[in-house]
Amino acid sequence: MVQNDDTERELADAVARLRRAMRRAARSTDPQNKLSVAQLELLSAVSENPGTRPGQLARFLHLAPNSVTTLVNGLHTMGLITRASNPDDRRTVELTLTAAGEEAVRRWQITNAQILRTAFDTLHPGWQSLISSSLPALRELIGSIDSLVDRSTHKTQVPTHPKTPAPTEPPAATNGVRP
Repeated sequence: MVQNDDTERELADAVARLRRAMRRAARSTDPQNKLSVAQLELLSAVSENPGTRPGQLARFLHLAPNSVTTLVNGLHTMGLITRASNPDDRRTVELTLTAAGEEAVRRWQITNAQILRTAFDTLHPGWQSLISSSLPALRELIGSIDSLVDRSTHKTQVPTHPKTPAPTEPPAATNGVRP
């Protein structure tokens, strides 16, 4: 349970600032990348769920269906994504990445990992340890937020992040701090 409204606001602010900092750093680290974050997130979602349909992506990414269509059309024109009719239902389209799309996702992931590694290495070992030990709790938070979204969409079939495990009990103690 979050202790108070200040903690919730501080966490929301920290997450937003981390996302902005990562976007800025990614742009300066890989200036050749001309794809938007929305395009990269869509490519990443297709990479994690090959054969997904545009409607599923719209729900997963919380975008309007016409926004997903616009993104998919642009990525298809750039040769990063393919659209194929579903053999069982020719009215539906399944999306997969091309080799160039897979490379774009791979570069984005590598860039993000390099940024985090470089920034992490500049931190005091105590901060490094605290951040590392908080990863299981952050995964739990992600899973909890995903389940809120799933409930609000009436348990519609939406791809979930494959690295988000099912909720678990917190450890009895983590580095001397009780959750």
